[in-house]
Amino acid sequence: MFDAFEEKGKIYTQVISKNPVKVIIQTETNRIFGVIHVRPDERLKDTLDASEDFIAVTTATVFDVDGKELMFKANFLALNRNHILWATPEEEVVVGG
Repeated sequence: MFDAFEEKGKIYTQVISKNPVKVIIQTETNRIFGVIHVRPDERLKDTLDASEDFIAVTTATVFDVDGKELMFKANFLALNRNHILWATPEEEVVVGG
């Protein structure tokens, strides 16, 4: 479980690398622009399908349901997965195409 112990009792654990993915997330009441961190061998869908109740969204910008009125910004947002209607990587969005 733990990778190493220091003489003074500090515990070091294995670092898990993740890739930041800019996303747009729609809930019933808000549209969220932010970053979800995905393991290199997984897709965004795999991260969304994980068993935890909450998903971490960093550099979150939260708008009203239509994505027009800014509600607030947060460096970290724990989002309950049950409230997600849809999510997409920002790079996949094509406007007017």
